[in-house]
Amino acid sequence: MKYRMVLIFCSSLFLFSCKNGTDKKELEIVNSTSKDTNVVDAHNSQNSLDWEGVYKGILPCADCEGIEIEIILNSDLTFVKKTKYLGKENFNGIDEKGSFTWNKEGSTIILQQINEGSNQYKVGENTLTHLDMEGKIIKGDLAEKYILKK
Repeated sequence: MKYRMVLIFCSSLFLFSCKNGTDKKELEIVNSTSKDTNVVDAHNSQNSLDWEGVYKGILPCADCEGIEIEIILNSDLTFVKKTKYLGKENFNGIDEKGSFTWNKEGSTIILQQINEGSNQYKVGENTLTHLDMEGKIIKGDLAEKYILKK
């Protein structure tokens, strides 16, 4: 009788330990496949930053003291851009209004209805970075002067 009890006890231990081992193995398989899965991050400037507002800065100028820029971005995708050439007495400035669109990555805005110069700005955390005519970030010693701040 004691032999039978020991045999049942050992058999149940064996069955329960195998069951737990299988669960652990299944868990390892699930964990390894989830590590290999590529997760796409859909966050971009358009949908994750508070981009609406007023941005100001003074851009470098070849024949004046600087170009004072103020851009107002509205939530309805419209803008107002005010440009003033510093040190030019006979120049009142330019006020432009229109709409803007986002590039496909959602990181850059394109100002529509702009008559002269670049119309693209990279949107950052409380900043707009004035881009060159090809839509690229301006590099070099004066690069930081192309950043408008909110």
